[in-house]
Amino acid sequence: MRGSELNALWHPFADMGAVDGARLVITRGEGPWVFGEDGTRYLDGTAALWYANLGHGRREIADAVARQMRELDAYSIFGDFANPPALELADRLAALMPAPGAKVFLGSGGGDAIDTAAKVARRHFAELGQPDRVHLIGRGHGYHGTHGIGTSIGGIPANLAGFGPMLEHASSVPHDDAAALEAEIVRVGPDRVAAFFCEPVIGAGGVHLPPDGYLEAVAEICARHGVLFVADCVICAFGRLGTWLGIDRWPVTPDMVTIAKGVTSGTLPLGAVLVAADVAAPFFPGEAGAPVLRHGPTYAGHPACCAAALAALDLYERDDVIARGRELEAPLAEALAPLAGHELVGEVRAGTGFLAGVEFDADALAAEPGLPGRLQLAARERGVLVRPLGRGVAVSPPLVCGQEEIDVLAAALAEGLAAL
Repeated sequence: MRGSELNALWHPFADMGAVDGARLVITRGEGPWVFGEDGTRYLDGTAALWYANLGHGRREIADAVARQMRELDAYSIFGDFANPPALELADRLAALMPAPGAKVFLGSGGGDAIDTAAKVARRHFAELGQPDRVHLIGRGHGYHGTHGIGTSIGGIPANLAGFGPMLEHASSVPHDDAAALEAEIVRVGPDRVAAFFCEPVIGAGGVHLPPDGYLEAVAEICARHGVLFVADCVICAFGRLGTWLGIDRWPVTPDMVTIAKGVTSGTLPLGAVLVAADVAAPFFPGEAGAPVLRHGPTYAGHPACCAAALAALDLYERDDVIARGRELEAPLAEALAPLAGHELVGEVRAGTGFLAGVEFDADALAAEPGLPGRLQLAARERGVLVRPLGRGVAVSPPLVCGQEEIDVLAAALAEGLAAL
C-alpha cells in the first residue's frame, strides 16, 4: 500500500512520490544528534532547517516555555495589548542593532518578517510623501522565504516556476556584483526603489559567501540613493556567523534586520524585524494620531514563543555560544577542503561562519541531475544528515558541535562521494 494511502502529511519542498513509503521519522533529539524511529542516531549536519544552533533537547528552554504556558499560555499583542515576555524580548532584540533606538516588530517566522520589512519600507516612504517608492530588489541565489513578497524577490528560479505572476515592482541582481545593484537602481529610478534585500551569507540558495568589500559597497550604494538596506539574517544570526545578528560582522548599519530560526533555536516559531529608529520614526510621533501599520500575524508576540526566545538568548550568553560560529568556521573549511579534489565536485564554499556548501561539477551534474539527492542519502547511510540544495549539498551544524562532529561530517561526505 502506498504511503499516501496511509498518511495525509504533505511535505514542503518534497517529491511526494519519492517520499511515500520512504519517510525518515525523527523521534528524539539530544545535543547535535537526532534519532530515527528505529533508534538510529544521526548527526544533525543542518541544525534541522538552519535553526537548532543550541542543539536539541535544551531543558532550559522547555522549562521556560512550560512556566509561561502555566501563567499565560497565549494572548494577542494587537492594538494596545502586550505581555511581559514580548516586552522584554523586544527590548533585548532592539539592543542588538548597531544604532540605538530601534523598534521591533514580532511575527511568526522568517517569511512573514520579510513581508513585514517590505511593507514597512513602502509605508515608510509613503509617510514621507514618496508613495512611488515601491520597487524591491533581491539577489540571484537569494532566498527570502515562501510568502508572496519573499518568493517575488528571491533569486532561485525553481521557487518561482509554476505559480504564475508574482509581485510587480520587484527584480533581482547578480549576488556578487555591487555595480549591478547600482545599475538596477538607476534603471528603475532611485525615486521608485524602496529597499534592497541582502543575506550576508546566502544560505538556502547554495551557501554563497560575500566577496571582499561587497556588503560595504551595497550598503553605501543604498545610502547614497536613499534605498533602505534590509539585511536578511534569518539564517545568519545568533552565532551562525560568529556574531549576534550576522550582518554586524561587517562595518555596515542596516536600516532593517530580519531574524527568526536561531532566535528560539528553532524550538517554537518566532520571527522579528528590527527597524532602525529613523525608519520607524513616522509611526512613533510621541502622540495620538500616529499612522497605523495595518499589518501583523495572529501569533505576533505569542508569550510562550517569546519565553522560548528569552531562554535561548540566556543560553547564548551564558555558554558564550555566539562566538562559536567564528571559532568553528576554519575547522569546518579545513575538514571539507579535500572534497574539492574529488572528480564530481566543482567547488567547496566555506570559511565565513559555521556553514558550507559543496557544489557538484557542472558536467557531472548535467550528466546526473540527481547527484545532490544521492549524496544526501549516501551521507545519511553513514549517520549524517545534510541538505540537498540546487547544485550540491549544504551543511550548517549546531553551534554546540566540536572537532569530533566536524570530522564525522566530513568523513560521511567523503565516503558518500566515493560511493557515488
